[in-house]
Order: sequence, then structure tokens, then C-alpha cells
Amino acid sequence: MTLIQIIVLAAVQGLTEFLPVSSSAHLILVPKFSDWPDQGLAFDVAVHVGTLSAIMFYFRKDIAQMLVAWTQSISEGEQTPESRLAWSVIIGSIPVGVGGLLLHDLVDTVFRSPLVIAGTTIGFGLLLGVTDWFAPRKRELNSITWTGALWIGLAQVLALIPGTSRSGITMNAALFLGFTRQAAARFSFLLSIPAILMAGGYKSIKLFDLPQVDWVSIILGVVLSAATAYLCIHYFLKLLDRVGMLPFVIYRIVLGVVLLYVFL
Repeated sequence: MTLIQIIVLAAVQGLTEFLPVSSSAHLILVPKFSDWPDQGLAFDVAVHVGTLSAIMFYFRKDIAQMLVAWTQSISEGEQTPESRLAWSVIIGSIPVGVGGLLLHDLVDTVFRSPLVIAGTTIGFGLLLGVTDWFAPRKRELNSITWTGALWIGLAQVLALIPGTSRSGITMNAALFLGFTRQAAARFSFLLSIPAILMAGGYKSIKLFDLPQVDWVSIILGVVLSAATAYLCIHYFLKLLDRVGMLPFVIYRIVLGVVLLYVFL
């Protein structure tokens, strides 16, 4: 890989992992439009490690509180808002883990079609816009129930299809349940931690079959994707209430139309 490829692909992963625009779709489309060779499994794992590092560092205090509260909920049997949130993240992560195991062959083949990406990009983009416009947006994150977490987790399974957007579909589901934009985004980001861990772990197993790994590209990919992801999370949360979902809805529709024009 050239330095330009590394920088662009790492930045794309870092920026799109947590925005409601689908990182998997962009990692497929960038090589197609730039006529670059596929970046390979090892680099995909590297940039996922980078984005995982960013989200865990950004929410390090929340994660620490949740872990302590979750442990106490097991040992002492008492629930607090932090322990309920921790349990909600666990419960919400189960569906995508099961779905990933059952659908991984389709994810790696049929779902990677540009026309599939075009359809999901436009369809789920419009759904996000409608939900954001009409949802009441009154609930805070401390009111989440395990049933609600499971509903959001089931929606996350759809993100196995490139173009859907993991963050987009989970925020959509949370908004539909009446959560504020900030609450929906924060739960979506926390839910991304086990999702990225599972996806990265599954891909990492395949790395043992690779004859060699370009460690320079790997290290650069981790660092650059982590830096861009951290900045993306920070500014997204800061600007979310001001700009809403409309800019992302417009972007998704434009991208989907371009894909239909190019590949139909």
C-alpha cells in the first residue's frame, strides 16, 4: 500500500465508523472509485483496532463506572443507572453477534455489491431522516430498559449489510424509542465497542492464514484511524443537537443516487 492509500483509508474508517453513513460501504467504495487494489484483511483489522481505541479512550470514565457498577450488580444484586446501562450494552450486543455468525458468508459476498450499498444507503438514510424529524426525543439514557436495548440490538443486525450504517441504524432505533439525539448517539457509541471487538476478533482469526503482514501500514492505519475517529466522536457529539441528522441524510441520498447512476 502507498502512503496516500493508508492515509485515505484510515481517515475514511475513522470518520465513517461513528457517523451514520456506513464505514463498511466506504471501505468497499473507495478502492472501487480510486482503482486501488483491495486493502486486505490485515489493514481492515488495523483500522478497526484504531477506531476501537478511540471510542474506549473517549468514554474511558463512563466505561470504568459501568464496569464497577456491573460487577457490583452481580456480587451485591443491586442495580444502578450505570449497571443497567452496562447490562443494556451486553444485551444489545447479543443479536449482532449471533447474526454475524449466521450471515458472515453473505456479508463477505452478496452484500458487498455496489447496488446493494446504493439501496441501503438511500433507504436507511430516508428512514433516519423521517425518524429524526418526527420522534419525540425526550428520553435520557438513564431511562433505557433491557427491552429497549434488545430492540436497538436487533436493529444493529441490519448493519451487517454494507450501506446500512451501524451507528445510523442504532441511533435510528433509539430515536424511534424516544431518546434524545445525545442519548441515542452515546448508546450507539457504547454499543459499538463489543460490535467492533467481535468483528475484529472474527477477522483476526483469518490473519493466521496470511503469509506476511506489512507492519508499517498496520501501525500507521491504527494511529491515523484512531486520531480521526476521536476527533469525529468529539465534534459529532458537540454539533449533533445543532445540525441534527439532515446533513447525513442528504449525503446518503446523493451517494446512493451516484452509485445507481454509475453501476446500473
